[in-house]
Amino acid sequence: MLRVVVMVSGGGTNLQAIIDRVADGTITNAEIVGVISNNANAYALERAKEHGISACCISPKEFESREIFNEKLLEAVAEISDEYMERYFAGDEFSVEEIRSAMRTEVMEGSIVPVAMGSNIQAQGVANLLSDIVRFFPSPDWRECAGINRKTNEIYEANYDFARAKSAYVFKTMVDPFIGKYSFIKVCSGVLKGDDTLYNADTDTDEKLGKIYTMFGNKPVEVSELFAGDIGAIAKLTATRTGDTLSTKTTPVLYGKTEYSKPYTYMKYVTKNKGDEDKVSQALARMTAEDVTLKAVNDSENRQSLLYGMGEQHLEIVASKLAARYKVEITLETPKVAFRETIRKNSDVDSKYKKQSGGHGQYGHVKMKFEPSGDLETPFVFEECVVGGAVPKNYFPAVEKGLQESVVKGPLAGYPVVGVKATLYDGSYHPVDSSEMAFKTATIQAFKKGFMEASPVLLEPIASLKVTVPDDYTGDIMGDLNKRRGRVLGMIPVAGGKQVIEADIPMTGLFGYCTTLRSMTGGRGSYEYTFARYEQAPSDVQEKEIAARAEEA
Repeated sequence: MLRVVVMVSGGGTNLQAIIDRVADGTITNAEIVGVISNNANAYALERAKEHGISACCISPKEFESREIFNEKLLEAVAEISDEYMERYFAGDEFSVEEIRSAMRTEVMEGSIVPVAMGSNIQAQGVANLLSDIVRFFPSPDWRECAGINRKTNEIYEANYDFARAKSAYVFKTMVDPFIGKYSFIKVCSGVLKGDDTLYNADTDTDEKLGKIYTMFGNKPVEVSELFAGDIGAIAKLTATRTGDTLSTKTTPVLYGKTEYSKPYTYMKYVTKNKGDEDKVSQALARMTAEDVTLKAVNDSENRQSLLYGMGEQHLEIVASKLAARYKVEITLETPKVAFRETIRKNSDVDSKYKKQSGGHGQYGHVKMKFEPSGDLETPFVFEECVVGGAVPKNYFPAVEKGLQESVVKGPLAGYPVVGVKATLYDGSYHPVDSSEMAFKTATIQAFKKGFMEASPVLLEPIASLKVTVPDDYTGDIMGDLNKRRGRVLGMIPVAGGKQVIEADIPMTGLFGYCTTLRSMTGGRGSYEYTFARYEQAPSDVQEKEIAARAEEA
């Protein structure tokens, strides 16, 4: 068991992450035995105490010299472990190289996870990070790499072997506004050359490589070949996306795809300048190729364009990138929700369409009953029980077609209609003037009247929500869900001192939830949801939505 001492100076978010990963089993064979801070007010000390970890503060300001401080620091470390204490009192010292050698072994075995601090924007800590990668991380020839041979369905052991069939994994895509698309690859086996043609089994296409590169910062440098274990880039691959595998057609290989978080936050976007719609669409296509957690969707039902991302800030960054990189501007707005319309009671209507304008006229007459069908998955159910030929059978399809057109946009607020049963039981016709168009029009009129007489209501979409938070935050989270008209169904304890709160919540209640959840839990909460069903909306929500749709019209 590896015994770990963590040194902190502030809030201890990295400490908390390590504690959580040890608790849920992600980090194995390790135990945090102590926390030392140079700041007595560091919240990390409280985090340690909450988890029963020995914690103390040793500040350099309290000592005359750095040497004395270092001595006290070693004493604090020694007090945490009997083994350390014995070695400390024995006067043993470790050289820097011995410490580095031990760390390299532990890192390569996965016993410890190194954490580097710094800022790439300010170029702080980058040099140390690169040095640590060289010192402690394993080289490719030390690691195993395996995929599945799609032809034989057997394990393909690539293991970064030069002599094996060519294969590479696409782990990132970059789209430059001027140069074009670059696919970043990790060569898993063989040697790639510019004149190679590789097979993408994910899209069933052949890709001519052309020029291959290594990247120095954001500058591509052309090379003649890439060897197994190398990281490089290929320009302008037409049908290859992030997560795809490139291999030979004789040995088609599939490597495990990276798991990405699913984007749940979405907002409506509108172009600021008319005529920029195509430019925005093309720019978003490039950005979604780069960022697999970004998704652009056209919601034809509500006539809106939607952006899905990992949070409101993510979408705001996308908007700023569109302006800076592609010179197009969009505004982000609250999206419309896909409501539905239905009826709660029965109605009986008589509808006649008669038009005479000299010569051949129009005549269609239907008597229809409308009632709830009980099936909210189906727009309508049509039945006929006409006797005596009051409405000839050849006009029944016209009546059904009139219903099909009517349910697309309901009479109440213009939303699609569901759960209606329509029965044609009587009517009349004219031997000369009756036509399919006349009966379809009469049906549309009958539907509007009958629907509004049958106590129409709006249905709102309900989501099945799962929120994962530490135990300490469950009360606050459930209180917030109640404010959003959510119904808490229960809680399930999970590893790491966390709870999964299950609830049903209207889709309108999820707007802004990502930001709220992160704020309430200090970034430690996560959520996911799926559409569950439609339910009748409360009267105040219904009135507000009908009024809003009336203003739009």
